[in-house]
Amino acid sequence: MLESGEHSCYILLMELDEIATRLEALGNPTRLEIYRLLVRAGDSGLPVGEIQARTEVARSTLSHHLHKLIGVGLVTQERQGTVLLCRANFPVMRDTLGFLVDQCCAETNQESAA
Repeated sequence: MLESGEHSCYILLMELDEIATRLEALGNPTRLEIYRLLVRAGDSGLPVGEIQARTEVARSTLSHHLHKLIGVGLVTQERQGTVLLCRANFPVMRDTLGFLVDQCCAETNQESAA
C-alpha cells in the first residue's frame, strides 16, 4: 500500500512518463509538422489526404507518423464515409503544455515565500 506522499510521487512519475512520451513523439520534425497542421486546423481537423498533400510525405510514412501521434493521445482519427479525418486532441495538448507551464518559476516562488 502506498502512503499519501508516495501516492503523489507515483502519480507524478506516471504523469512524467506520459508527458515525456508525448514530447518524444513531437521530437520528430515530420510528426511536429503534422501536429502543427492539425493544431492550426482546429476542431475541424484535416483529412489524411490533405495532410499528405500539404506535407508531401509518402502515404505509408504518414500513416506511421499518425499512428505514433494517435498512440500517445495527441491525435484522434474518425472515419467519415470514405474520408479519414484527423484532429489534434486539444485536452491532451493542454495537459501536456500545462504540465510544463505549471512548473514555471516554481522554485523562484518558493524562495521568495521563505
